[in-house]
Amino acid sequence: MAMKFYTLDEMTDKHIGKRGTPARECFEAEVEAALIGASIKEARKSLNLTQKELGERVGVQTAQISKIESGRNLTIATIVKVLNALGLSADFSIQGLKPIRLGVGTD
Repeated sequence: MAMKFYTLDEMTDKHIGKRGTPARECFEAEVEAALIGASIKEARKSLNLTQKELGERVGVQTAQISKIESGRNLTIATIVKVLNALGLSADFSIQGLKPIRLGVGTD
């Protein structure tokens, strides 16, 4: 008997909801926030900074950095502050609009 394989999209559609549904939109936003937080954590560690040191650079408590790195309490303003504190920038684009750069080196 042949085993049926499913794509990630098929499984996500089945268990989370199809694209465009509120549940799927919420799920996608949470995944994106977690990825941003993980990138911030990776950047911090590559600079050999502790959460406390990054918090001091940003002007927030260590607990706030922990939340940011876990993808919680993320706003564009917070992301820009953290990028600046790390000496980094990120490109941000909205489909159909000109990309913008966030953080150090903004135009």
